[in-house]
Amino acid sequence: MLAEVALFVVGLAALVVGSDRAVTAAAEVARYYGVSSFFIGVTLISVGTSVPEMVTSVYGAWYGAGDIVVGNIVGSETSQITLAIGIVALLSPIVAERRNVMIYGGAMTLAMVVMLLTLDDGVIQRSEGFLMMLAYVNFVYTLYTNEGGTEIAQEVVDEAEPPERALPWIVGGLALVAVGGQLLVTNGIALARIVGVSEYLVGILTGLGTTTPEIFVAGIAARRGSSGISVGSILGSNITDPVFSLGIGALVADVVVTDLDSVIPSATYMLVASLVVLGLFYWRRGIDRRTAVVCLGLYLPTFLFV
Repeated sequence: MLAEVALFVVGLAALVVGSDRAVTAAAEVARYYGVSSFFIGVTLISVGTSVPEMVTSVYGAWYGAGDIVVGNIVGSETSQITLAIGIVALLSPIVAERRNVMIYGGAMTLAMVVMLLTLDDGVIQRSEGFLMMLAYVNFVYTLYTNEGGTEIAQEVVDEAEPPERALPWIVGGLALVAVGGQLLVTNGIALARIVGVSEYLVGILTGLGTTTPEIFVAGIAARRGSSGISVGSILGSNITDPVFSLGIGALVADVVVTDLDSVIPSATYMLVASLVVLGLFYWRRGIDRRTAVVCLGLYLPTFLFV
């Protein structure tokens, strides 16, 4: 069992570090070539920080580990909306205009509802995965009309690196992602069988680990900003994961969930916790350090529903 644990941890670390380096380097190259800030913000950052969840979904679907796939998304979403926001707000208050809370929060809530509806029968088919990804494209269009991507990019990327310096990081990062995802999923399945816990619980714990890039990116933005970060940079991947990250896995193979008795309650709590945090965002026009403690506390009941 020690070998499986070690390989699982190595896989998780490789997945997180590789995705972070690849995304950051790609964003720097894009800025070097004059790519619009909107494109960088929407694709390379909002989508890029969800690479660990996407890779886990693809490998999990391929190996028939649907419980790990869904558990990873639910675990990641719950930890992002509670732990990530709480930690970042402790570093620097998160400032949010109510208009942006409605745009990003509404899109995130809709994405979670779509995810819950597709999980109702325990199977996410390829056709549903395609429709989920199409829903995300619609969000990108909405974001474009509101110019939110520019704001995200300006908060996170402030350098323009030439390709010869960034390309090795991109290639190396993607290689780590590929190897890390495979190690994480295969050893996660093995651990679940050895220890006798559900694959869904392993997925929930994996989701906590794959949230690291989002916390890291948002933390950098918090330290750089004099008045805190916007709601867009912290909620971007929360919109990506329930539809795009899960949908891309379903395109590889049908995602079959066997532990619906755990999935539905914990996914429902994910939605409830998200609505509470969004309510705080809207009511207080952001999250200050006092409210951050409430967000951190909302993560604790996560494992009561597994």
